[in-house]
Amino acid sequence: MDTLNSERFSDKAPGEVYATLLDEEVYLCSERSMYRILNDNVQVRERRKQLKHPEYTKPELLATAPNQVWSWDITKLKGPLKWTYFYLYVILDIFSRKVVGWMLADSECASLAVKLVTASAEKEVILTGQLTLHADRGSAMKSLALAQLLANLGITKIHSRPYVSDDNPFSESQLKTLKYMPTFPKLFGSIEDARAFCRVFFPWYNDEHHHSGSAMLTPSMLHSGNGQAALDARNAVLLKAYEATPHRFVRGKPVRQLVPDAAWINPPKPPTTKPVEE
Repeated sequence: MDTLNSERFSDKAPGEVYATLLDEEVYLCSERSMYRILNDNVQVRERRKQLKHPEYTKPELLATAPNQVWSWDITKLKGPLKWTYFYLYVILDIFSRKVVGWMLADSECASLAVKLVTASAEKEVILTGQLTLHADRGSAMKSLALAQLLANLGITKIHSRPYVSDDNPFSESQLKTLKYMPTFPKLFGSIEDARAFCRVFFPWYNDEHHHSGSAMLTPSMLHSGNGQAALDARNAVLLKAYEATPHRFVRGKPVRQLVPDAAWINPPKPPTTKPVEE
């Protein structure tokens, strides 16, 4: 029993213990006797160390202004032949919903991700310690080359939990908008066709698309800091109309609308309080 439960053999099956000892010219008993001894001591069980999946923490990310938290993803666009795809890389600011960088390529690789993140950070003048970059757990997202770049730029990297799409909702929503466009084709004839589509889509998405999650502002309005001015201008139009025809406003005088003050990925749940018993 001392030998079977020793640090060396505690996670080994009796057959492996028996063979190892014989290789060392040691004979204690037969393999069957080892099983009998373990059974007598209620230790017949799986002795090998079992695989334990790591516990992943749910990411909780808060942005109260542009360029605090970006999320990014890579999606496939169908090419002209079966099983051929083009890979669209998209980086999104979760506060403003603005696409701050995109790239279309014929492969998914770390070097292209590094190139896109570098260009986007330079364009947005990202300072050390300013930004958190959130992504899922794809090979390009988890690559050593990208991790080294982010460390050099002072950008914090956060990953979604495996197989949890809700951990990256902003990128998922943006890509859904892309693929549900009436002009989005079933397939692209070439990578240049796909690139031409994206050159039209992303300016429209940033500058013309009014986002329901951002007080119906365009991403560019909110990203540039002009969102409140745009809302105040809308309110002035409504007040003028109200003064002229108040009977048409069944809810009364228009109230000044404010820009969103925060964007969350997985907001923390409020603490539950139990009712006080009298």
